[in-house]
Amino acid sequence: MAPRNTLKHTSALALLLLPVLGACSTPDRPAGPPAEAKPPESSAPAKPPTQLQRFYDQKPAFGSCADYAITATEKKAFASDKFKLECARLKVPLDYDAPEGESAQIAVLRVPARGERIGSLLTNPGGPGGAGLLSALATSVTLAKSPTTERFDLIGFDPRGVGASTPSITCFADDEQDRADNQTTLIGSAGRWTERDTRRLVDTCAARSGGKGQLAAVGTRDVARDMDVLRAALGDAKLNYAGQSYGTRLGAVYAEMFPANVRAMVLDGAIDPKLGTVERRKTQYAGFQRSFGQMATACAAGPDCPLGKDPANATKAFQDIMRPLIDKPVPAGGKRELTYNQGTSGVITGLYVSAQWPDIIKGIAEVQKGRGDTLLRLAESFGGRDENGKWNTFGAANYAINCMDEQRRTPEQEADLRAQLNKAAPFLDPGQGVDGTRDGCEHWPAKPTLDYPYADKIKGLPKTLTVSITGDPSTPYDGGVSLAKALGGSLLTVEGEQHTVFQGGASPCVNDIVADYLVNLKTPADGARCKLK
Repeated sequence: MAPRNTLKHTSALALLLLPVLGACSTPDRPAGPPAEAKPPESSAPAKPPTQLQRFYDQKPAFGSCADYAITATEKKAFASDKFKLECARLKVPLDYDAPEGESAQIAVLRVPARGERIGSLLTNPGGPGGAGLLSALATSVTLAKSPTTERFDLIGFDPRGVGASTPSITCFADDEQDRADNQTTLIGSAGRWTERDTRRLVDTCAARSGGKGQLAAVGTRDVARDMDVLRAALGDAKLNYAGQSYGTRLGAVYAEMFPANVRAMVLDGAIDPKLGTVERRKTQYAGFQRSFGQMATACAAGPDCPLGKDPANATKAFQDIMRPLIDKPVPAGGKRELTYNQGTSGVITGLYVSAQWPDIIKGIAEVQKGRGDTLLRLAESFGGRDENGKWNTFGAANYAINCMDEQRRTPEQEADLRAQLNKAAPFLDPGQGVDGTRDGCEHWPAKPTLDYPYADKIKGLPKTLTVSITGDPSTPYDGGVSLAKALGGSLLTVEGEQHTVFQGGASPCVNDIVADYLVNLKTPADGARCKLK
């Protein structure tokens, strides 16, 4: 599975219409008043090509966000008078090599700074495919008292292919997603494909998304170019950016393409820029297996653990409980059912934050008794289904962006990767072997635009700040070490068991260090550490 935004931050979305709550962890360094902001670096930002100048000269017309809502949660949040927010659309070339051709529209949300403004802070919640509008609003809630939201306009944007932006990638109808007929990869899941299946998948996505040209225009390099247009349109000489999970890839690619245009960059839950698709996924799945083992150990210490009292046997116990779902899904509320792929997706969702482990344990116990309500809820809360049964664009956009970013593989290479990942994370092995394994991107209408390694040997980049958690299940800690080194920036180590931390507001220690960096351009000392509860 691709890196995704943390469930802790997603959970904050449910609190958007409630009073702001206090932080849930204790800082391990004292907070102090912010010092005066240092001036930006004196080097001038790079000038855009002449043929793109009209895009850079835009002045977005910010207004009501009501027409930008896709889901029921967004409709409630964007209509609430509790938040001071405004939205606009930014025009960008669909194809930057042909800027006189078709245009794309990027949806942008702004939460104005509460105090003396330094500039804008662009954010990305991860994915790829995470919707940035609602995430930025959630961040404004979780960081409501932070110097970050006091000094910066908080900017969320739905990247091209996502949410309220166009092109918006659509591959599946809501009822297809409800039935779990929305598979875009066989990695970490059950199933078999033929070449006809992968071709039909791409053709369906193209037909529902506006054509194959739209599918070819959603890679990270295109989104980085959009970010630079947005930076200028907002009136910022230099970019301030905070990205988590996939957002660290987006930030690193922007840094590679526009190093002179960066003022400050926070990269939380880092993807290792030196690892290609195969090696990165192997480290990621090893991280999932590690977190599964941690969860199983916690389960064994409690009463009535469905995985048994010996954590060493937890993987086998889990397989015995979950694999029967491949042929016989279980009821999951109303007329819904829980399939094997939905069940394992729900478990992975819960592994992103250790606070969700009790829900995983409860869900596994329910499956053992013939029900799937909890795991289906977990899977669909992350997958993007709202209370009215409408799905957002996350799954389809995730697939499309990865097709433009990741390295393609032959059926033999994909089968080998599937075998390696089953070995790295045996709790996710459906026990079907690897026959019928194919790369879901094999018939994508354009070649990937991201080379590996990326963000390598960048010149003229100011100091960046990478935040990496020791027990991150999705983007393992060493990836953050690698990214910080590649960018020549600072590393903040966070001890804990979850995926990403800053935009979720979970740690005052992290919040203070990041705010000091963003506001004052002060990087933490070598070896700086924070702890999560």
